[in-house]
Amino acid sequence: MGNREKEVLPLKQRAIEILARLKRLYPDATCSLNYSTPVQLLVATILSAQCTDERVNKVTPALFDRFPDAESLAIADLVELENLVRSTGFYRNKAKNIQAACRMIVSEFDSVVPNQMEQLLKLPGVARKTANVVLGHAYGINVGVTVDTHVKRLSERLGLTQAKDPVRIEQDLMGLLPQPDWENWSIRLIYHGRAICKARSPVCIACELADLCPAANKPVVVG
Repeated sequence: MGNREKEVLPLKQRAIEILARLKRLYPDATCSLNYSTPVQLLVATILSAQCTDERVNKVTPALFDRFPDAESLAIADLVELENLVRSTGFYRNKAKNIQAACRMIVSEFDSVVPNQMEQLLKLPGVARKTANVVLGHAYGINVGVTVDTHVKRLSERLGLTQAKDPVRIEQDLMGLLPQPDWENWSIRLIYHGRAICKARSPVCIACELADLCPAANKPVVVG
């Protein structure tokens, strides 16, 4: 708990110990987005940018009922698509990227979401975060570490990276963690960020990682 004496371990050993504790704390952690197919996961992940998974999950049932696959999304009326995703924020840009990505999936990848990082990064609206989510959860392929706002914040607080850029943070984490755990590390860290290590009010006294965390019980600077 938060009153343990802090352990001083080499960085990689500390990362492995944090991983082991996260596995014990969140043994059933999985992707919070609801989806049935790789293209639905791709769309949901695009919608999750600057939006909660909970909100996305409220939007996607009607969206996928109306447009269940890449073919239907590729030819959807853009205004209708915008209205369906409006409450996720930045809806015009998200709708445009979803449609453009699905058109490319149909025209260049035989209507199948590609399972290679280089190909996924060609899709409009897809950066490494979205590509890692799709590869890890739709295809079971770990080629990187998903870095969202929770992972960025907690990785910095835990002293596992000094980088600010998500790509550099991802590289640092890949060097510390076993490849089979890359994607579920992110999911478990997200769970921990939601439950304990919140942005403005981390509950260090109840945190099972506090003795491994350089930032535990220190004032939070937000902004």
